[in-house]
Amino acid sequence: MNILALDTCVGACSVAIWADGRTLAALREPMVRGHQERLAEMAAEALSQAGLAPADLDRIAVTVGPGSFTGLRVGLAFAKGLALALSRPCVGVGTLEALAHGRPGFVAAVLDARRGRVYLQAFVDGRAVMAPDALDVEVAAARLAELWRGGPAQLVGSGAPLLAEVLGGAEIEAGACPDPAVVAEIAAGRAAGPAPRPLYLRAPDAKIAGA
Repeated sequence: MNILALDTCVGACSVAIWADGRTLAALREPMVRGHQERLAEMAAEALSQAGLAPADLDRIAVTVGPGSFTGLRVGLAFAKGLALALSRPCVGVGTLEALAHGRPGFVAAVLDARRGRVYLQAFVDGRAVMAPDALDVEVAAARLAELWRGGPAQLVGSGAPLLAEVLGGAEIEAGACPDPAVVAEIAAGRAAGPAPRPLYLRAPDAKIAGA
């Protein structure tokens, strides 16, 4: 199965071509803005590196959030548009799920949502033990303390330092971004369904003028 996987939710524009457990091409450019200008070009470059044409793809995989509102929308729009043009399924994968995938033991995927809040989801040996949520840092800390039963733990994502004191001795990977090859691997194991929808866990910061 040939999969084009995309992530534009967390501080980068990332693309991978994945086929039956192998990454054929992978590109990543750190950015906060500009995904719209680069995503199509990066997808074309990755396909070229993999020696594939768009028609060779079997499905498109994309992260659906939480994360940057603008980046999330750009990635989803591109993935769904390409899938429609090629008559291929488009499969959505949660950003927090992608961050935690393949990590053993207790793993908390945490993104800094700013203004004293984080996006949080916890896993034990790959199994989600809570739904993704947007929480005040203090509430998130209490939730983690409630879920953790001791032992090795990992905190991954931009919000990891905000909760480091909760899990004593936890391994911290604050710079982690979703790996598009991991996104592809997760998507490969899912049945194709309706077009994915964005996972918004809070209202956007932008407000309508005069509202």
